[in-house]
Amino acid sequence: MTTPRDLLVEVLVEELPPKALKAIGAAFAERLAAELVTSRSVEPKDAEAMRGYATPRRIAVHVPNVRASTPSERKRHKLMPRKVAFAADNTPTVALQKKLRQLGYPEGAFPTDDISMQIDGDVEYVYLDQLMPGRDLSLSLQSALDSALRSLPIPKVMQYQLADGWTTVAFVRPAHALVALHGDAVMPVHALGLEAGRATLGHRFDARLTPILVREASSYEQQLRDEGAVIASFADRRAEIARQLAAAAASAGLTPIDDAALLDEVTALVELPNVVACSFEAEFLEVPPECLILTMKANQKYFPLLDAKGALTNRFLVVSNIAPADMSRIVEGNERVVRPRLADAKFFFDQDRKRTLESRVEGLNRMVYHAKLGTQGERTARVRAIATQIAHAYPNEKLGEHVDRAAELAKADLLTDMVGEFPELQGVMGGYYARHDGEFIAVAEAIEDHYKPRFAGDALPRGLVGVIIALADKLETLVGLFGIGQLPTGDKDPFALRRHALGVIRMLIEKAVPVGVGQLVALAVPAFGTLIADPSVPLLAFINERLAGYLREQGHSAREVDAVLSTPPAQLSDLNGRLVAVHAFAALPEAASLASANKRVGNILKKSSDGASRHVRASLLVEPAEAALHAALLHVESKANLAFDQRDYAASLQALAALKAPVDAFFDSVMVNADDLALRANRLGLLARLQTAMNRVADLSKLAA
Repeated sequence: MTTPRDLLVEVLVEELPPKALKAIGAAFAERLAAELVTSRSVEPKDAEAMRGYATPRRIAVHVPNVRASTPSERKRHKLMPRKVAFAADNTPTVALQKKLRQLGYPEGAFPTDDISMQIDGDVEYVYLDQLMPGRDLSLSLQSALDSALRSLPIPKVMQYQLADGWTTVAFVRPAHALVALHGDAVMPVHALGLEAGRATLGHRFDARLTPILVREASSYEQQLRDEGAVIASFADRRAEIARQLAAAAASAGLTPIDDAALLDEVTALVELPNVVACSFEAEFLEVPPECLILTMKANQKYFPLLDAKGALTNRFLVVSNIAPADMSRIVEGNERVVRPRLADAKFFFDQDRKRTLESRVEGLNRMVYHAKLGTQGERTARVRAIATQIAHAYPNEKLGEHVDRAAELAKADLLTDMVGEFPELQGVMGGYYARHDGEFIAVAEAIEDHYKPRFAGDALPRGLVGVIIALADKLETLVGLFGIGQLPTGDKDPFALRRHALGVIRMLIEKAVPVGVGQLVALAVPAFGTLIADPSVPLLAFINERLAGYLREQGHSAREVDAVLSTPPAQLSDLNGRLVAVHAFAALPEAASLASANKRVGNILKKSSDGASRHVRASLLVEPAEAALHAALLHVESKANLAFDQRDYAASLQALAALKAPVDAFFDSVMVNADDLALRANRLGLLARLQTAMNRVADLSKLAA
C-alpha cells in the first residue's frame, strides 16, 4: 500500500442559490469525507481535518492522508446454527451453500480453513472468518462522490442537457467541470456527465489564468487565490467580508448593521469581496428606519450603517465581487440603483398616512384570513373578544379600553401600501401610523409589538397592553387552526404553531401573567362559536410539550421538569421558583429516600380499590410507627404549608426532610393493607395525607431513580 496522499474533489457549476450555498457546501464535504471513512480509505481523525470549500460557482473538499487502496482485513460472519448448516453426514446444506455464494464465494466452493464453530448460549453456530481484499481508491471515491451528490440539501433540482444534446442531468445547477486529484494524480471518476480532470476556473473577470490547472490536491486553495482571485473557503471569505465591513464603517465613525443571515448570503454571492462605501440623500431618513433597512438588505444586499446611538444614517456599504482600480463607477451605480427603492418607500409612507388606521378596519372584512376561519375582520373580532377576557384578570378600566382599541386596529396595517410591499413590516408600520393618528402610546406600542416574539430569542412586547394583544393573537391562531385540524406534523409547521405556543409560554412566565394556560384556552374557544370543534385537549397537550422542552432548554433536568409539571401551578410564572426549589431539594441527603417513599405511596394508593380519604382517626393509630408518622406529618405540614403560601418553595420542600425517619420506620414496621378494614382505611388515609403534603410544590416521586 502506497503512502497516503491528500485528496481534492471539486464540482464547478453555474451560480448556486446563495441562501442554500453554505448548507450545500458543508453537506458535500462532510458526506464525502464520511463515506471515505466508511470505506476505510481515510482515518476518522483525518476526515475530521477535511476542509470544505463553497463559492458561487463551486463546491469542493480537501481530505488529508487518503489511502490509494484499503488494506485487506478479516471479517467475522455469524452464519447459522450448525444443525442448519450441515447435514447428518457433515456435508454443507443448501442453506449454507447459498449463504456462501451471497458472501462472494463461487458455487461449490467451501472455505474449510475459514469455517469455525462456536457455542452461543445453548446453540452451536457456524462462523466464517472471511478475508476481505483491499479496495482501490478510485472505486471508493466513485461511490463516495455519488453518495455525496445524491444527498445534497438542494432546495430545487433543475434538469439540463449535456453537450451531446440527448443526455439529461438533474442537479441544482448545470455542472461544467469535475476535478479529482489524489496527490498530483487525476482520479478516474465521473459525475453529472463529466469525467474528472485537473482544470478549473477562477474569478470570471479578475482571474490571472484561465483555466487553472491544479497541480496537486494540497495546492488547490492557494492556486485559486493566486491564479484565480478566488477565496475558496466560505468561512475565510465571510471573515474577510466582516473585516472589511468593520474597517470601512470605522473609518467613518459608524457601525455596520449586525445581520448574520445577510452576511452569509453576501458571502455566497461573491468570490473576491471588495467593500465600498456609498450614501443616499438624507431626506429619505424621514421614512421609518425599518423600511429603509429592509429595502437595502432584502432587495440590494447592502449593509446599512448606524451611528454611535444606533440610529440609521444615510451611509451604507456594498460588497462588490470585483476590485477595479477606480471604484467610482461602482459607487455611482449602487447609489443610482438604491435611490428608486428608497423613493418608493417614502412614497408608500407618505400615501399611507393620508388615511387613518381606523378607516381601514372595515376593509379587513373583505380580506381572507383562512378559507375555514373567515376574513381578517372576523379574526380581529375574535382577537378583541379574547383580549377583553384576558384584560379582566387586571382590575384596571383604562387598561381594558386600551386593549380593545389596540385589538381593533392591530391588523389594519395589512391594508397599507408599505405592508403590501414589505409584509415583514406588519405591526411595525401599524405602530408608526397609530402614533401619526394620535392614538395613545400604549395602543401604538401594542400594535407594533403584538406579533412578538417573532422568533426564538426575540424580545417580548414592552407594555401590558401589548402582552395581552400578543397573547390573544397567538391564542386565536392556535385555537382556530387546532380547531380545524391544521396541526403540525413532523418537521412541517406551515403556520408556525410551535413558535406561537412558545411565545405564549414565554409571555406567561416572563411577564407573570395571572392566568393559566388552561384558563387561556378555555376563554379563547368561545370566541369561535360553532365555527370549530373544541381543540382544548390536543392543544393543551401540545403547549405542555413545548413548555417541557422550553424548561429543559433553560438548564433544568428532565426529572425536575417532569416533577414540577406533574403538579402544574395556576400561573406559569411560579415555575422557575419551584424548579429551583426542587433542584435544591434533590441535593439533600434525605431526598432519594423520600422520593422513593413517595413513589411507593403513589403505587399503594393506586391499587386501593375503594380509594383513600385524607381523613385520619388518631384512635386507630395503633402502631407506634404510624402514630409517630402522623405526629411528624402534622408538624411538618404546618411549616411546609406556611412556606408554600408565602411562595418560599425551597423552605416548603426542605421542611419535608424531617419526614425521612418516620416514613422509613412506618414502612419497616406497619402493614398498610391490614385485614381490619378500618385500620386499612385509616392507614391509606394517612398515606394520602402524606402524599398531598409532599407533592404541593412538585411530584417528588418523579425524582426517584
